[in-house]
Amino acid sequence: MTRSRGGPPSQRQLRVGEAVRHALVAVLARGEVRDPGLEALGHGTLVTVSEVRMSPDLKHATCFVTPLGGGDATELVRALKRVAPWLRAEVARAVTLKFAPDLHFQPDTSFDDAARLDQLITQVTDGAS
Repeated sequence: MTRSRGGPPSQRQLRVGEAVRHALVAVLARGEVRDPGLEALGHGTLVTVSEVRMSPDLKHATCFVTPLGGGDATELVRALKRVAPWLRAEVARAVTLKFAPDLHFQPDTSFDDAARLDQLITQVTDGAS
């Protein structure tokens, strides 16, 4: 049975994605990532990995990241893309899979979206009183 591309992720994709997220967080928390871009940003390893979405074949992982405490994630994503091959090797050591997934980093905008929605709801409820 094949799964259509537009459907929800399978339980296996969710489970592997969470395992990759935990491994990535552990690698970043150890402080072994040495990238001038990360150090110039002042983030060091203070990165929030909020979600990892796996492709159906488990060969690609899209990692949604944001600087701890919020802020612009553009430079952070660039720096993580530079060290992605090293991070991939570290994640492969921690998670037993047939293939080590390629790591693709994207800025996580969900926190900004939630704050904007909260502000809109507050404006509506204050205006209704």
